[in-house]
Amino acid sequence: MRAFVFPGQGSQAVGMGVAIADASAAAREVFQEVDEALGQNLSRLMADGPADELTLTQNAQPAIMANAIATLRMLEKDGGVRLAAKADYVAGHSLGEYTALCAAGTFDLPTTARLLRLRGQAMQAAVPVGEGAMAALLGVDRDRAETIAGAAVDSILAERGPPLVCTVANDNDPGQVVISGHRAAIERAVALAKEMGAKRALLLPVSAPFHCPLMIDAATAMEAALLDTDLSAPLVPLFCNVDAVAIADPGAIRVALVAQVTGIVRWRESVLAMQAAGVTQVVEFGGKVLAPMVKRTAPDLAAISIVSPAEVEAFAKTL
Repeated sequence: MRAFVFPGQGSQAVGMGVAIADASAAAREVFQEVDEALGQNLSRLMADGPADELTLTQNAQPAIMANAIATLRMLEKDGGVRLAAKADYVAGHSLGEYTALCAAGTFDLPTTARLLRLRGQAMQAAVPVGEGAMAALLGVDRDRAETIAGAAVDSILAERGPPLVCTVANDNDPGQVVISGHRAAIERAVALAKEMGAKRALLLPVSAPFHCPLMIDAATAMEAALLDTDLSAPLVPLFCNVDAVAIADPGAIRVALVAQVTGIVRWRESVLAMQAAGVTQVVEFGGKVLAPMVKRTAPDLAAISIVSPAEVEAFAKTL
């Protein structure tokens, strides 16, 4: 059994999508369709930058999605592959869930692009710039990360109060957990992390504290948008971030997409759940981030990343 998976924010880079677009008319059509849906030449920004503009959440989210879908479309149209025939499940990391659902037919491409533009805008607007932060804790599991986050909040509360938010945002693999919340609490957690068992802790270059309770206004915005959006049942089930279970009911998908704005991305648990469901191969489209996480979580799973035209062609030959 096989799962197709799709990366989240942080996978963007100037030049993304250029090679795929040069190699495939199907990929070019994806970028053109996204540009038209957004009323923006996003494909030019992806190709030429500047990097700081591409990194803006409202641009990065649809760009990462477009790049991954273009890669998949090259496989499907040029390689004669149907997702439903070659994948048993889909999954995505954070915004990658929208990409996964687009790939599986729940959303069409223009709808996905517009939802991700709104999601990026709503997440950026939820917390004033500079008030939130995120940090990666390396060499710790989720339980240890929660202990570090709690210690940071308690130490600040003891000094001056009121309580600040510092919570696990992404449980990526057995040795990589991301925390999110108020900047002061995240910086305190980074300072405490090494003496509390982390090998390393570092602030992440993000513009907002994703996947924590501070994103509640963004969750409200997405709930309203998704209520106005038609969802089709996916061609194959989605392993969702918030519960790490496979779902296919459109109503359940809508609830999960709202919950993931403030909830934990349970990627490690999702990988283990896919393995327990019989998945033996995980294929990442449009990035090289998730496959290594899969291997660190479940070494027995085959995991590959597909980014370049050569990788698309090589994978097609194995199907």
